Amino acid sequence: MSDQPLRKIIHVDMDCFYAAVEVRDRPDLKGKPVVVGGRPDGRGVIATASYEARKFGVRSAMSSATALRLCPDLIFVGSNFGKYRSESQAIREIFERFTKKIEPLSLDEAYLDVTASEEFGNNATNIAREIRRLIFAERGLTASAGIAPNKFLAKVASEWEKPNGQFTVTPDRVEDFVSKLPVGAILGVGKVTEKKMHKLGLKTCGDIRKLTRAELEQAFGSWGHRLYDLSRGVDYREVKTSRERKSLSVERTYSESLEAFEKSGKAIEKLFLEFKQRAGKHEGLAEKTKSYFVKIKFDDFTQITRERQREPSSELPSLEEFLDVFEQGWAGHTQKVRLLGLGVRLQSKSSAKRSTSQLNLF
Repeated sequence: MSDQPLRKIIHVDMDCFYAAVEVRDRPDLKGKPVVVGGRPDGRGVIATASYEARKFGVRSAMSSATALRLCPDLIFVGSNFGKYRSESQAIREIFERFTKKIEPLSLDEAYLDVTASEEFGNNATNIAREIRRLIFAERGLTASAGIAPNKFLAKVASEWEKPNGQFTVTPDRVEDFVSKLPVGAILGVGKVTEKKMHKLGLKTCGDIRKLTRAELEQAFGSWGHRLYDLSRGVDYREVKTSRERKSLSVERTYSESLEAFEKSGKAIEKLFLEFKQRAGKHEGLAEKTKSYFVKIKFDDFTQITRERQREPSSELPSLEEFLDVFEQGWAGHTQKVRLLGLGVRLQSKSSAKRSTSQLNLF
């Protein structure tokens, strides 16, 4: 465990969240292969699949058309993110009965630091069990949980007894638990990296431990430093109760590609209205905006992003400014457009402080 601080971290992961919410609200769907996502007759993508659908190989991020080929009886339900956000907030309120140190990763998963919690005699395993019980009793949904001394191990552990289960890695079990972990369980190891590791004879975290930090950095660059720690179950990251927003954007994939510049321009206008509506919910967004951009993906899947810097202002970028950037991005292209997006990038608090201090010098 090295000299990392002893913490009690719970990773709560809702079971096929969006699909589970829909099945709860429509009991006739219970026990059937259900997916939330776009229709297969367009360019739909699966957001979440129920466990009944997953038995056929259906997975999130898969195209709806592919999913339907795998499971001809698949039931498609349109997404309702307003409902999912509301459900996520209700679940967060359950978390807050046990701790205020909560780090949401998405609508359906979060880290909880219960190190200082007095509930259940500060027994993190029992706290996790009670949280899961309350989620089921009050929301009619199931969740899985991982309990461990740090975030890395807690997230891995939450996959161990899915669905509707939990797994605890106590400090005295870390060494044995991590040494047997397959390299694919390490956060950030995708299929390409996993294949590279296997070629080097690295199948488990125990295998990685045989290499020095320098050898890992030579093989995997700067990431090798973190691999050295994770393979030993070491993760110093704290549960962050707030995350600084770096950007705000909206985008839309079209079921029928946009052919003409004028049609795409009209689509930009609609996106701009949606963007303004979202931006209105974030106080002081205009003052934090450092640049604005437009993203265009063409029919051949090539994608471009055109971005412009912007002086601090009390006003958000205008529709005309976005259209001007869009026209710049469109220039020289004859392909149809399948996706459009627009948004702003925000300056960090640290850069904002630097800017202010620099101004104060003069």
